[in-house]
Amino acid sequence: MLMNSPRTKRKVSTAFVYIVLLIGAIFMIFPFVWMVSTSFKAPMDVFSLQIIPENPTIRNYIRIFQESLFGTWFLNSLIVATITTISVAFFDTLVGYILAKFTFKGKHFIFIAILSSLMIPTEMLVIPWYIMSTAFGWVDTYWGIMFPGVISAFGIFLMKQFMESIPNDLLDAARIDGMNEFMIFIKIAIPQVWPALSALCIFTFLGNWNAFLWPLIIIESSEIQTLPVGLAYFSGENEDYWEMIMTGATVAVIPLIIVFLFFQRHIIKGITLTGLK
Repeated sequence: MLMNSPRTKRKVSTAFVYIVLLIGAIFMIFPFVWMVSTSFKAPMDVFSLQIIPENPTIRNYIRIFQESLFGTWFLNSLIVATITTISVAFFDTLVGYILAKFTFKGKHFIFIAILSSLMIPTEMLVIPWYIMSTAFGWVDTYWGIMFPGVISAFGIFLMKQFMESIPNDLLDAARIDGMNEFMIFIKIAIPQVWPALSALCIFTFLGNWNAFLWPLIIIESSEIQTLPVGLAYFSGENEDYWEMIMTGATVAVIPLIIVFLFFQRHIIKGITLTGLK
């Protein structure tokens, strides 16, 4: 009888959910743990099955900075990802606001054209991007790396959908108070879409931080290389320096964790404080 009580059933179902989540978390975290573990291993111990290295060393971290331009690659990726994220956050939100809250001729055609660009694979755009970069002298420059991502069609779509949820009466009240349209956008509209904007910033930063194909094509000098392209040089035809790759990947993941933790707080806050302030 006790086992069939509703309270007991709830406890059993809750325990089952936690067990499933724990198993899933282990599978997701294990590659990260293995990456960090390998970064502290000597080259001859890379393929050992020990999670905790028997003879841990920080020599890999010293070598990656002394024997490569890792610091420069890290800074390049940080510059590219940060500037691109700021650009996408501002322009995508602004375009989304205009498409959601203004009426003008050709509005729906413009929106459909923006959505249509999402159907084009990135690989098909590489050649036009490179031809454009060559014509304007953007090859092997920071702008050459960044210009394909300074505005995002997905971001425009995302922000437009969230902007449409803002009551027009709220914006009209700000206009009556004498606030101009740009200040309404900054002070009224943006605070209402923080959860979506935070998610967009996370996706944009992650995408540009991990970008490999386009930087590989457009970059010619080692001093302009981004982190994913630079780390690829530790993998050669004859030998792969896995301890160096894992060390670089461990350092490279730190900014991603910081960005996620920072914006995650805004997403949770936006969800818990849903509604007009």
